[in-house]
Amino acid sequence: MIEKDFLPEPYNQFPEKGTVEWKAPSNIALVKYWGKKKHQIPANPSISITLDTCATKTSLSYQKKTKGNQFAFDLYLDGEPKEDFKPKITTFFERIETYLPFLKEYHFTIHTSNSFPHSSGIASSASGMAALALCLMDLERTMLPQMEDSFFKRKASFLARLGSGSAGRSIDGGLVQWGHHEHIDGSTDLFGIPYPYEVHPHFNNFHDTILLVHKGQKQVSSTVGHDLMHGHPYAENRFAQAHTNLDRLRTVLATGDLEEFIKLVESEALTLHAMMMTSMPYFILMKPDTMEIINKIWTFRKATQTPICFTLDAGANVHVLYPESVKEPAIQFIQNELVEHCENGHYICDRMGDGAKKIIQGNR
Repeated sequence: MIEKDFLPEPYNQFPEKGTVEWKAPSNIALVKYWGKKKHQIPANPSISITLDTCATKTSLSYQKKTKGNQFAFDLYLDGEPKEDFKPKITTFFERIETYLPFLKEYHFTIHTSNSFPHSSGIASSASGMAALALCLMDLERTMLPQMEDSFFKRKASFLARLGSGSAGRSIDGGLVQWGHHEHIDGSTDLFGIPYPYEVHPHFNNFHDTILLVHKGQKQVSSTVGHDLMHGHPYAENRFAQAHTNLDRLRTVLATGDLEEFIKLVESEALTLHAMMMTSMPYFILMKPDTMEIINKIWTFRKATQTPICFTLDAGANVHVLYPESVKEPAIQFIQNELVEHCENGHYICDRMGDGAKKIIQGNR
């Protein structure tokens, strides 16, 4: 598909008012994307695990108004007005108006809440933009009721990506591929797709325990970090490495090779942060406790042969990954040795999820 495929047919009806609500999950990339081109196009392809517990709930109430030249909306986070978020939503609306030309026909009231701390490296912008895109698509489907579910999901991913790149991976469940790769059928820079190849049972029920080392605002945003890949001395090698690692991962996922999975995932996590530390200006998002956790995971894995590993997002928090088969010893190790490095002892037990879901009123 190409961009023009997401341009809608003329609308036959405009509902006067209503409310829709969606829950969209966060995701954690195994092969990372870092750096992007114009129009939110990734500099390299990526693949992620869709999470379950870490999610954003967004309700969108809409009221028909006289069309003007401005977008009209109110935004609330956890029930409180959030004026500082409004410029980001305005930018998002500007990017997607071509594909949702009804936006200026309505006044929107947006209520959103996260099940996890904002701006702490758990991709809150991914789940947030995905949930908002799904609400807007739900409204469009009332105007185009013949829309097929498969198109609905693709366009939702396409729109979400224009708000936050990784948001395009927060629509479908399981493993999600985003970014064109010549050896992955159906892959595209425009939206995420369910991973199309064989996946060993080891990887169908993976757990992710997220250790909240630092719950505050990051000192460097992901947007700034992505921009610093322009002119980065190691950028081209990194982009090529991501393509190679996706080729490697296909064999790993098919065979269930946990040892090679661990090597690839941990290398990807450290490479992401290496790119941050070697950009200009350079920056470090890891904290001392991040490194303590990593070293303890390495020591425990070597001593017990338990297939447990870490990955990192663009922040200090550590995602501890392990298969269902070692859940009990993994949780015991986390509680005994790693939780002490978390801010206020806080951590989140999550696992691979099924993707975004519509919230039906009365069934919350």
